Amino acid sequence: MNTPASLQSKRRAESVIVRTRDVCKEYRKGPIVTQALRGITCEIRRGEFVSIMGPSGSGKSTFFNIVGALSTPTSGRVLIDEVDVAQLSNDELAYIRCKKIGYIFQSYNLIQAMTALENVMTSMLFAGVIADDARRRGMRLLDRVGLKDRWFHLPKQLSGGQQQRVAIARALANEPRILLCDELTANLDLATGQQIIDLLVRLNREEGVTIICATHDYRMLDQSDRIFWIRDGQIEKIQNRDEVRIQVGRIGGRA
Repeated sequence: MNTPASLQSKRRAESVIVRTRDVCKEYRKGPIVTQALRGITCEIRRGEFVSIMGPSGSGKSTFFNIVGALSTPTSGRVLIDEVDVAQLSNDELAYIRCKKIGYIFQSYNLIQAMTALENVMTSMLFAGVIADDARRRGMRLLDRVGLKDRWFHLPKQLSGGQQQRVAIARALANEPRILLCDELTANLDLATGQQIIDLLVRLNREEGVTIICATHDYRMLDQSDRIFWIRDGQIEKIQNRDEVRIQVGRIGGRA
């Protein structure tokens, strides 16, 4: 029989989609050892919007890659939906990356010889979706990100903002529950960047997609539920949005 305390613990566990426990990451080059992460322990809740902040070389990108199952820790545990990704085979890791996580990179990473629609279809075809179904869903996704009239355009025929929208549509192709975004507004002008942020916010609020962003954009922080500050390979602090005062050109603690 479940006690009230055990039920509360179970609900708390079910609400967590990413959990790290004492995660360390080392890089070795001959006798030189670089400690990129130094024992990170944290939880990210299902449906949360999290921004990861930190200076260059802080370990932010390493943490981002480990949370996204793109890299494995030297020690410690990373659990996605309570599955320890370090214990998975290559095929199982491929499944996690394909079905549970969508990735949006700063450089878009679109295939230049493919149209916008073909780029979006690629991950669905890899996942075994029938081509006609992938085409229909790809068209719907491109419509959803505001590119209804750009289905058959190549990346070189699209602006930076439009390419980022294609990348978002592609990341959503297999209906992931986690969306990892790496500096996605860094190469965009202010107006276009705001449109991309607004699109992410809609996905988070209306569909419950968990958003994890590595960013330097204070506008992204303004939409976040929590902000993880990383320095020297450790989480320096975690703040709720209402604990951070954000002004143009300045980020500070709560007044």
